[in-house]
This record gives sequence, C-alpha cells and structure tokens, in this order.
Amino acid sequence: MKAFIHVQHLLGSGHIVRAVALAKALVRQGIAVTLATGNRIPATLDCGGLSVVQLPAVRAASAKFDVLLDEHDNPIDEAWWEKRIAATLSAFSSEHFDLLITETYPFGRRMFAAEMTRLLECAGTKSSPPWVVCSVRDILVRKDEAWKEEWMASQATAFYDRILVHSDPQLITLGDSFPFAYRVSSHVRYTGYISDDRSTEATSTDGTDEVIVSCGGGAVGSALLRAALSAPNHMPPNKTPKWRVLVGHDISEAEFRQLSRHSSSELIIERARKDFPALLKNAKLSISQAGYNTVVDILRAGIPSVLVPFAQEAETEQTQRAISLMKHRRAVAVPEKVLSPNTLAQAAQKALGLPAPDLHVALNGAEISAQILAADLGMETALDSTVGIIWERNVSRDL
Repeated sequence: MKAFIHVQHLLGSGHIVRAVALAKALVRQGIAVTLATGNRIPATLDCGGLSVVQLPAVRAASAKFDVLLDEHDNPIDEAWWEKRIAATLSAFSSEHFDLLITETYPFGRRMFAAEMTRLLECAGTKSSPPWVVCSVRDILVRKDEAWKEEWMASQATAFYDRILVHSDPQLITLGDSFPFAYRVSSHVRYTGYISDDRSTEATSTDGTDEVIVSCGGGAVGSALLRAALSAPNHMPPNKTPKWRVLVGHDISEAEFRQLSRHSSSELIIERARKDFPALLKNAKLSISQAGYNTVVDILRAGIPSVLVPFAQEAETEQTQRAISLMKHRRAVAVPEKVLSPNTLAQAAQKALGLPAPDLHVALNGAEISAQILAADLGMETALDSTVGIIWERNVSRDL
C-alpha cells in the first residue's frame, strides 16, 4: 500500500509537524508514504523513512495571509501557479497511490483551491481511485462569511471518503469551530491529538525545575520572547526558578543575537531544540503560544502552562484552544493585547499554583489515525482500544 500526503504550511510549523507524524505512523503500519510539501521543512523535523517531494515553495508574507511569497521572497504569479500545479500532479501521477491525504484542505487553504481541485479530480479519474482523506487539526479558523464554511462542507462531501479530526472530543469537537459539522459527521473520525515522535526521555538534566519559554517556529512569537526577558524580575524574590527561553529558527540571526545579550546564569537564551518535549518533561512550567503542537507537548509533559494565544488579524484558533484548557484548569491565559513582563510573571505565579491535572487527553493520534486508515484500506490491523473510547465520546455531540 502507498500513500500520498499533500501538506502546505504558510507561517508556523504545526501543519508540517502533524503531517510528518502521521506519515511515520503510516509507515509503521506498512504503508509507504510520499510526502509532498509546499514549504521548507523545519530543521528540527526528522523525515527519515519518507519519500519527500519538495513542491515549489511558498509562504505567507504576514499573519494576514493576503500575500504569498515564493522561495525568493517574490509575490507569486500565474506562472508560479502553473508550475506549482504541474509539480503536484506530476508527483501524484508518478506511481499508483492507494491513499491520498490532504492536510487541512478543504477546511482551510482555500487560496490553493485551483491546485487541490485538480489533484482531487486527478485522483477521481484513476481506474482504481485512492481512498481520499482530509487530516485536520482540532480547531478551524472561523470565517466571516457563512458561504465559505458551507463551501468547505460541500467540498468535503463531494471529494472525500474520510475526515480525520486530530483532537479528543472530550476537550474539543469539530462542531465547536465549524457550524456545518453535521453535514460531514458520517465522514468524521476523531483520533486524539497527534504528538510527534520526538522522545520525552531526557538525555540531560536541562530543563529540570525550570520555566521553559517557547514560540514554536518563531515567526510570530517575538513579543512573547521579549516579555519573557524581564518577566523573572517581577517574580517573588528568592523563589524564582531558572528561565530558559527557546528562540525559534524563523527568527533572524540578528534578532537572536540581540535577545542573547540578556543571558545570565538564571536566564538561558538559546535556539529551539529537538529535545523540547524532554525539556518540558523536566520543567516546572511552560510559557508559550497556544499552537497545536506546543499544547500537545505540554499535555504530554503534564505540567502547568501559561498560554499567550496568537490572536492577530482576527485569528481565533489559539484563543479557543487556550480557553478550553483554562476551563479544565490546565492553563492560565494572557491575551496578546495585555502582554507585558509583569502580566506574564503574574500568570506564571498563578499557573504554578494550579492543581494536578485530572483531564487525561488521548495523545496517540498519529497511531490511531494510521490504524483507522489501514482498516479503511482493508489491511489487517489491531485497532488501539483508544479508537473505541474516542468514538464513544464524540458521535452524539456533532450530530
């Protein structure tokens, strides 16, 4: 069996991290995976065991997502689109695939509709069409115009056989952020959260009893990092743990050097590390934005957290995720508009006093996803018991 995964990340790294984790889980099920990526893969991500196709790269110029830039930082044009669509169709047509997975689309990435529609139509013309699957995170970005969300549902029912929602429905369901969830409910399977395969086993004592500050790839996290530089000064004297600030690789070397000038024996500033989950496992507290992958790492570590959800340009996804975790007393949230060293320190103190967690969220979403798809393809596979548990948790809520 062979799978083709199409993934396009534009600003952060969450989409590609989830796609790679799912791809590796499919490989462990005996399915060969070709991963077609529309942007550069982060240096912290291991794609060993996958066949990677680099499509013409594109990224968002800003959080507005209104301007897309090519690999040379030029706005993309019609010629670029023709080249990109041709590359996608060529990669997909190079061999027979039993499984076609599109990450996010059609529940996002509508600006790529011309490319994705051609890909989906190409799949439908095959003599033996692949099983077509959408892989989508826990929360969708709400649209101002209802027709856009209705279009998502129409595309899903027209082209897709399965929709994998990578969340635990006791925490968040598709219907919480998508008003047309009832239209696609028969296609939906909840998988639990996808946690990448980086080990949480510590190889050093780094992070022990520390406050770990992170901002994912770092493209939109500068304000959080700068607030963290002075926040320890606002903590109670003689009780402040060591702070370790991890600077994402999307932040320029010049800005990293500027941040590093604030380093001290009690404030470590370094680039983001591959062993981030292990650092969290050792830590007392996490301070971060509320992106999908970071929150999953926090849930795995079982430590309290301060979340500063990215909320620029009408983004609602991270705010909704942070609110959900606050309701379950797993986090303290600081809105971006009131972020300062003082408010960050106050939130850190409050979070350190949170009770031990009593919410146990399914975090083996990659494995469960792979098992669901293997079963869909008629492969013999032993379904994890979590599949049944998650399914029982969700069906009635989205119907």
